[in-house]
Amino acid sequence: MEQLIKKSLTRAQICEEVRPGPSSIIIFGASGDLTFRKLIPSIFALYKKGLLPKQFYLLGVARTKYTDEEYRNEVKRRLLEENKDLNNVSSFIERLFYISGNYDEDSLYKLLQEKLNLLDKMFETQQNHIFYLATPPSIYLEIIRRLGQFGLTKENSGGYSRVIIEKPFGSNLETAIELDKELHKYLKESQVYRIDHYLGKETVQNIMMLRFANIVFEPIWNYKYIDNVQITVAETLGIEHRAGYFEQAGLLRDMFQNHMIQLLTLVAMEPPASLEDSSVRDEKTKLLKSIRMYDTYEIDKYFVRGQYVRGTVNGKEVPGYREERNVNPNSYVETFVAGKFLIDNWRWSGVPFYLRAGKRLKKKISEIAIIFKEVPHSIFFKNNVELEQNVLILNIQPDEGFSLKIQAKQPGSKLCLNTLTMDFKYNEFFNFKGPDAYERLLLDAMVGDQTLFVRSDAMELAWKLLTPILNKWEQDKEKGLLFYEAGSWGPKEANELIARDGREWRDLEAEGEIEDGF
Repeated sequence: MEQLIKKSLTRAQICEEVRPGPSSIIIFGASGDLTFRKLIPSIFALYKKGLLPKQFYLLGVARTKYTDEEYRNEVKRRLLEENKDLNNVSSFIERLFYISGNYDEDSLYKLLQEKLNLLDKMFETQQNHIFYLATPPSIYLEIIRRLGQFGLTKENSGGYSRVIIEKPFGSNLETAIELDKELHKYLKESQVYRIDHYLGKETVQNIMMLRFANIVFEPIWNYKYIDNVQITVAETLGIEHRAGYFEQAGLLRDMFQNHMIQLLTLVAMEPPASLEDSSVRDEKTKLLKSIRMYDTYEIDKYFVRGQYVRGTVNGKEVPGYREERNVNPNSYVETFVAGKFLIDNWRWSGVPFYLRAGKRLKKKISEIAIIFKEVPHSIFFKNNVELEQNVLILNIQPDEGFSLKIQAKQPGSKLCLNTLTMDFKYNEFFNFKGPDAYERLLLDAMVGDQTLFVRSDAMELAWKLLTPILNKWEQDKEKGLLFYEAGSWGPKEANELIARDGREWRDLEAEGEIEDGF
C-alpha cells in the first residue's frame, strides 16, 4: 500500500505544471492580430490558472500609438468578449504596459531600455526578458540587431534574455542560413525559441507518450508491421486576409517546412535517451538527415501541387484563389501539396510517408494515420471474408484524441466480422478543454524548456529538403500546377500519386461516424 501511495504522489507531482520564476514578456507587434487573438488570451489563461509568477509583467511594443491606459482598455474589451471574469481581467491588465515607435529607429529602443529598467525594478523580475516577435518576418533581423546593439539580448549572471520567433524562418535554404548567421551574432542558440504552434497541441505531444510509454506500440513501430503513414492537414478556409503573405510563401513553405515535417519527425524518430530537450531534438535531427532527397527530375514523380478554383464549401459558394482579394490573377502559387517521403534507415526501410495539406478542402481535419500491414495469413480467406488493415489514428484537430481500428466479431454468425473503432477524445475523457498550444509554448519558454521549439540544425535540414522543390516550381511557374475545385479533396493527381503504389488515401469524410454493425 505504501508503494502505491508513493507512486500516486509521484504521478501527481509529474502532472503539476512547473511555475516559472520572475519573468517578463515583451511583444513586438503588440497591436496585431496574432497578439490579440492568440498571445494575450494564452497569457491571461496562464494568469487565471496561477501559472504566472507574482513578479511578472507584459510590455507591448508596436507602431500603433496607445498609452498604457488605452492599451489596457483595448485588451480588457477583447478579453471580456470571451471571459466574463471581470475581477481576473481587471487585475491582469494592471500588469500590462505599452510603448510605440518605429522598429528601425533608435529612439524606440532607448525608450524600451528605460521602460524595462523601470518595470524590472517595479516587479522585481531580475531582468528576465522574453522578446516575442509577432511581426512580419521581414522585420525580425531589424529588431534583433537593435536589441543586440542596445545590450538587451545580453544575459547577465542573474537574468536571461530569450527571443521567440514566429515562422517562417527564412524563405529558402539560403535565406534561412543567412538569417540564422545574423541571429547568432547577438544570440546564443540557447536563447532562440523558434515557435511552431503545432508542437504545442496535446495530441502532437502525445505522440511520444503513446510510442515510448506503451510496450504494445514500440515493438511494432517499424517496417515489419507498418505499411504506410499518412499525414493530412486539411482546411476549409482560404487565405482570408493573408494574401500578401501567402503570395510570397505558398503552401509548401507555409505548412510543409514546419508543421508537416515536424509531425513526421515525431512519428518516425528513434527513442530519445531521455525527455531532456537536447536529447529529443537530437533524435529529430537524426531523422531529418535520413529523409531521402530527390533529384530535380524526380520531383514531379513524388510531389503534386494544386490551386483551388471556384467551388462550394459547407454549402457556400467561394471564389477561386486567383479571385481572392490582393492575389495576382495569374498567380501560380500552390494552395495544395501532396508528397511521398522515404526514410533511408533501418526502421523505416520501404515504408512510404504520404503527406498532404491544402486550403479550401472538403473538411477541416488534421490527423496522422499509422496504417499497419495486412495479417500474413488469413484463416478467413477461404470464406471470402476481407479483413481491413488495422489503423492507429492520431487526431490533431478539430477533436484532439486518437482512435484504433481493429477487426472484431459482431453478433451473428461465427464469421460475422466488422471493423471496430475504439475512440479516445481529450475533451470527453478529461471533461475539460485542453490548453491552447500557445499556452504550452509560452510557459515552456518562461521555464527555459526548448523541447517543443525548433533547433537551428533541424530548421536548416528541413529547408535543405524542400528548397530544390521550391526552386523547380519557381522555374516551372504554371507548368505542372493542377487546379481543383474548392470543397473537394484536391486534384485527382494526388490520388494517382498514392494509387501508383497500390494504396489509397484514407476516407476522411466518414470520420466521426459510427461503423455499421457496432
